[in-house]
Amino acid sequence: MEHKELICINCPLGCMLSVDIDDKGEMTVTGNNCPRGDAYARKELTNPTRIVTSIVNVTEGELPVVSVKTKEDIPKDKIGDIVEALKSVTVEAPVTIGEVVLADAAGTGVDVIATKNVGRKH
Repeated sequence: MEHKELICINCPLGCMLSVDIDDKGEMTVTGNNCPRGDAYARKELTNPTRIVTSIVNVTEGELPVVSVKTKEDIPKDKIGDIVEALKSVTVEAPVTIGEVVLADAAGTGVDVIATKNVGRKH
């Protein structure tokens, strides 16, 4: 039997999760205060994903950068590829919330979108 300890990141409670995995791969999760903790532990140990947040440069904008995030969770092992790709992205103002700044980030099928409006310089 294998034993793993995790901290749930689904809410501010940060439950300490204990996961026992038997020889057949069956998981028993304890320590969670809600069903989301159980689901988080199972997903984290089989297919971990994350939302990536960052910034990209803006030309002719009231601000020099705009905050961005992946529209959905992406595989955890693709985080570095997406962050690297975002380093070369520059968008032109105006930028609107939800605007795609990088389509199909790192071949994940997930777009990176703006999370703030940035107007054009006057």
